[in-house]
Amino acid sequence: MSVEKFDPSGYAIHNDNFIGLPYDEQSANLILVPVPWEATVSYAAGTAQAAQNILDASYQLDLLDWDYPNAWKIGIYMQPMEGIVLQKSEETRALATQHIDALESQQPIDAERLEQVNEASESLNNWVYRKTKALLEQGKLVGLVGGDHSTPFGYLQALAEQHADFGILQIDAHCDLRKAYEGFEYSHASIFYNVLEQNKAVSKLVQVGIRDACEEEIEYAEASQNRVEIYTMPMLRAGAYTHKKSFDAYCQEIVNKLPQKVYISFDIDGLDPKLCPNTGTPVPDGLEMNETFYLIHQVVASGRKIIGFDLSEVGTATEWDGNVGARVLYKLCNAAGVSNGLV
Repeated sequence: MSVEKFDPSGYAIHNDNFIGLPYDEQSANLILVPVPWEATVSYAAGTAQAAQNILDASYQLDLLDWDYPNAWKIGIYMQPMEGIVLQKSEETRALATQHIDALESQQPIDAERLEQVNEASESLNNWVYRKTKALLEQGKLVGLVGGDHSTPFGYLQALAEQHADFGILQIDAHCDLRKAYEGFEYSHASIFYNVLEQNKAVSKLVQVGIRDACEEEIEYAEASQNRVEIYTMPMLRAGAYTHKKSFDAYCQEIVNKLPQKVYISFDIDGLDPKLCPNTGTPVPDGLEMNETFYLIHQVVASGRKIIGFDLSEVGTATEWDGNVGARVLYKLCNAAGVSNGLV
């Protein structure tokens, strides 16, 4: 179906594109790249096929976005999931699980097996880098769909070649600032440690929704000379409970700490687990969806440009996880498109 004949109020056609939108890769302005990878997950698995669950659930979404009317005209296309990446993830996950089991039972560590996992993760980073770099060079906006939260590393490296300075708004239950968690150099729990250590273009990391962290991560953030700012759920809730600081006031403060160019990294477990029950590492008392959408809208309203984004850790056990994931993904697409003047 052509864009001219597309009815945004009609039923969605199952055309293998997100929400049944009438775009292909050539005509779209924003490309969604599925990365079916979860090799180092340390709790529950299943997020490698999140993009498919999101796609399947997306067909029952309505296209009206209350924040951004006509946002569907941005032109969104989701690439097919590459089976070879999923297969490699499953093979590497099997090795990683053996390593984790050895750690937890205090058995000797197989250094060769650990190296195989680390090499596979590095190869994945390179694959993401090449794929996203090619799209960026075509002038496309890119949204990455994990997979676990390790997946955007290569994309952030590609963005750093186009943008000398940008900040990251991270919505997450976890800091992900551990150094080589469980021995995995590119663990999902180490993504932002790796980014801050290896990507000098990232001048600011603002984390929102945090409620699980270790002392090592807090010490790292405190030693960052304000490069890392953490807004925990206890902090955000205390402001509301005491009436001393509204959520809106926190949002304005968060936005003001970000540079003009912003990348949004959205781990679905930043939300309350009733919204994402089958994410890999759910944590009680998270953000509500309307709170995260309000924060994202404030980024756009401030005049800042969203240069890219990722959505990770969406579960696959039920359609509900895909339903929520699809709504979050659509909001990220729309915010990025509007901030770049595409509608």
